[in-house]
Amino acid sequence: MNKYNIEKLPRDIRFELAKKHKKLRKQKGLSQSELAERSGVSLGSLKRFETKGQVSLESLLKLVFVLGRLADFETVLKPEENLKHIEKLFDSKT
Repeated sequence: MNKYNIEKLPRDIRFELAKKHKKLRKQKGLSQSELAERSGVSLGSLKRFETKGQVSLESLLKLVFVLGRLADFETVLKPEENLKHIEKLFDSKT
């Protein structure tokens, strides 16, 4: 996390994703080569992701699909309508 702001920077998120991904890959008992082959992502791209956090969105989705976590991305950029509705419910009760 950056030292000047509470919010995380894209760089911070990138490295956190890479770290979580690597941990999940190892928990699933997959080597980098095995995951690269199963996902169709080049080994070089996978290594770059796990070390530098750099990967295309397409490659990331292929990797998490093989790891069984593609559904995690369904909530990314989800409209805030549900949140606003919940806030209204709480505001109306006060």
